[in-house]
Amino acid sequence: MNKELINKIKTGFENRFAQNPLLVSSPARINLIGEHTDYNMGLVFPATIDTYIITALAKSNESVSNVYSIDFDEDLEIDFNKLEKQEAGSWKNYVIGVVSGLLDISSNLENFNLVFGGDIPIGAGLSSSAALENGIVYGLNELFGLGLSKNEMMDISIAAEHDFAGVNCGVMDQFSNLHGKSGHAILLDCSNLSFQHIPVKLDDYQLLLINTNVKHQLSGSPYNQRKLSCKTGLKVLQNEFPELNSLSEAGLGQLNLVKEKMSAEVYNRCLYVIEENRRVKSSKIALENKDWQSFGNLLFASHEGLSKLYEVSCPELDFLVDLAKQDTSVIGSRMMGGGFGGCTINIIEKGKVDDFIRKAGKAYKAKFGISISTYPVNISDGTRLV
Repeated sequence: MNKELINKIKTGFENRFAQNPLLVSSPARINLIGEHTDYNMGLVFPATIDTYIITALAKSNESVSNVYSIDFDEDLEIDFNKLEKQEAGSWKNYVIGVVSGLLDISSNLENFNLVFGGDIPIGAGLSSSAALENGIVYGLNELFGLGLSKNEMMDISIAAEHDFAGVNCGVMDQFSNLHGKSGHAILLDCSNLSFQHIPVKLDDYQLLLINTNVKHQLSGSPYNQRKLSCKTGLKVLQNEFPELNSLSEAGLGQLNLVKEKMSAEVYNRCLYVIEENRRVKSSKIALENKDWQSFGNLLFASHEGLSKLYEVSCPELDFLVDLAKQDTSVIGSRMMGGGFGGCTINIIEKGKVDDFIRKAGKAYKAKFGISISTYPVNISDGTRLV
């Protein structure tokens, strides 16, 4: 854990409020495989990594709560009797949303002082918002003895995202952030929240994130369009197979039986989800057997589906994955997150990381005129007290 960051937040709190704070670390999140399957009630395979938001907090005797973001150098004053949304995109909405959710279920919440900051790259698809929400709800739960379970805290963070930040996220980010375990990924079934911690001992390999540093804004909402296609495909399937509760329960044989009753686009979206769900299951077996080659091939296949069938990739992501395919030191690579920009996740031989970063950075700059950002990461524990 980043001791320098912890000391920075602790000292910042002490200088501001002259109190000894409770400290909470809340990590970033990656997803090894299983993209766009969460809202189709399928399987995902996330893990928490060693980059964090640190929250320092203590009780206050004032009539309002005071929050300070070190990274943004901004203050927020919260009056429990007057909770209002802030400007769109502001970190303040996540904090206010969590406070609102806690007030709805508990009369034991009192005013507090809070300072936070972190080293999670913003806009890289690493769920910094979930880290902020969960760090705050976890800290307030501890500080005031509210007795909330991890899933109750998760629900409050998700509601904050939906109702105050205006982001209609699924359950994966907040769930994995709270349930993360060092050296393990989480095999999560989004239909019922059952999960397993699966060891990820990469031995001679390193997880490397490469940020394209682009985010394409397409007309309309591509995320909502994909969800609508999946919903349309499920309805067609259910007309023939009424026992299906979600797209992730369908098999390839069932899909092909109704192929002529749906558009090519809807078919491709459904095909991707069903195949990706199968890849997640195969990934569990590969990881348990330390079959790195098979696991890497599953990542490459996932990207192919995301790019060609689900169509949520972009030229920059495809370029980086193609570079990885051509390099013998990289055994697997794919885009990670919602798509249209953000990061690729790569599994690379430990001794070859710097060489690949130099090679990829030079080729990417020559092709697109912009620089990549790179983050070698390790799997860490989820949100907890420092």
